[in-house]
Amino acid sequence: MLVEAIRMRDSPMRGAPRHEARGHRVYSRSKHRTGSLCRFVRVMAKNVEICVAVAYTAYCYYKYLHIISTSKIKKPWKKRRWWVKSINRNRTREHMDRQLSELLMEPGGEFKNFTRMSLADFEYLLNIVSPMISKKDTSMRQAITPKIRLAITLRYLATGDSFKSLHYLFKVSSEIISRIVPEVCAALNEALKDEIKMPSTTDEWIEIEKGFRDNFPHAIGAIDGKHVVIKCPNHTGSEYYNYKRTFSIVLLAVVDSKYRFIFCDIGSQGRISDGGILRNSVLWKNICENKMNFPPPCPLPGLNVDLPYVFLGDGAFALSENLMKPYPGDHKLNTPKRIFNETLSRSRVLSENTFGILTSRFRFFKKPIELMPEKVTQLTMTCVLLHNFLMKSSSSKNIYNPSGTFDKYDNGVFIEGAWRQEVPQNCAIRCVPHIARRSPISATKIRDNFTEYFVNLRNK
Repeated sequence: MLVEAIRMRDSPMRGAPRHEARGHRVYSRSKHRTGSLCRFVRVMAKNVEICVAVAYTAYCYYKYLHIISTSKIKKPWKKRRWWVKSINRNRTREHMDRQLSELLMEPGGEFKNFTRMSLADFEYLLNIVSPMISKKDTSMRQAITPKIRLAITLRYLATGDSFKSLHYLFKVSSEIISRIVPEVCAALNEALKDEIKMPSTTDEWIEIEKGFRDNFPHAIGAIDGKHVVIKCPNHTGSEYYNYKRTFSIVLLAVVDSKYRFIFCDIGSQGRISDGGILRNSVLWKNICENKMNFPPPCPLPGLNVDLPYVFLGDGAFALSENLMKPYPGDHKLNTPKRIFNETLSRSRVLSENTFGILTSRFRFFKKPIELMPEKVTQLTMTCVLLHNFLMKSSSSKNIYNPSGTFDKYDNGVFIEGAWRQEVPQNCAIRCVPHIARRSPISATKIRDNFTEYFVNLRNK
């Protein structure tokens, strides 16, 4: 009893009714539970913050790795200290025009060496491309004149100098030159597009055949292909990788007896052979569909069979009814196959000489070209068009190909042309491989008939 009395005395609800004491116990439990819940919430909140922080850190690290793996870290941009470099500040129209005028006045023909053409032809080209390459002056500086733009482009194609070297010569930044050259080449390609014209009528084909008639009758052109070696393009894999373990595009062309291009196909990947390029070309498609308007087959003197008009190629092409190539292998002197091969080789040397003069005059091809394939295709076409233009020009022909430039035969003796000494060893234009193929029977019979004609001609 005493213990109970003491407990009642110390109790905070002493003397309180029973229901009030019960309420106090409920309130105490509720308060205890609320405190526990608050502590739980605080702990969970801390855990959530930790989880969010960990997740955000992991995400940032992932993004960092992704950026590192997909792109290079760019260096902080450095503000330029000048608008125009000091070397270019005294560049004026008068200065650049005076520079070309001084070249023109030199007695040694320096202007001709500088542009690979006469002044008259330079002025002609300037007149036809000026509307396409002219730029307007701005409040910041004067525009580079069409005359200088054309001179820069011709100098680049003629020498193959780097844009940096041309920068010091013309006092035009290499970045601007890299834009000027493709623009001017595009204008030249548009202005000179008619310089390459495939014959479209029978009479035009006969006119070309007259140039081959003395050596190989019924020949209407020498066909050849070359690899134009380029720098490996980005993200192209082995598309441009050729059998020589270099990267290239292919230049396929047909040449007439005057060393001029009458057909040109540029831009196919180097991994494709000459034969594959030909089969995929517009030329071969038109041949197969009989759209070329070739003269009808007719017999040669001493033969009773009709022979078609043919292109002359090398071992890289497949023998067909409209394309003759040499007999494979080595053959003894004065044998029929040797006679045919020698006759065809004397006519095919036209295409070899044409590519040779193209390479030696346009030193743009002196080494592998460090431009994208699209630009290489564009600039190569410009060189081909300029080649035809200069070969037809009365004022520039002797500058472009002086006497002794081409190969020739003198009493059956082969004499090398001067161009062979001017072509660099590792130039950008290179030969394609010869591929052994099974020839169609009809094409083989045509070649045998030509062989019979040449043998009879020699025995007379």
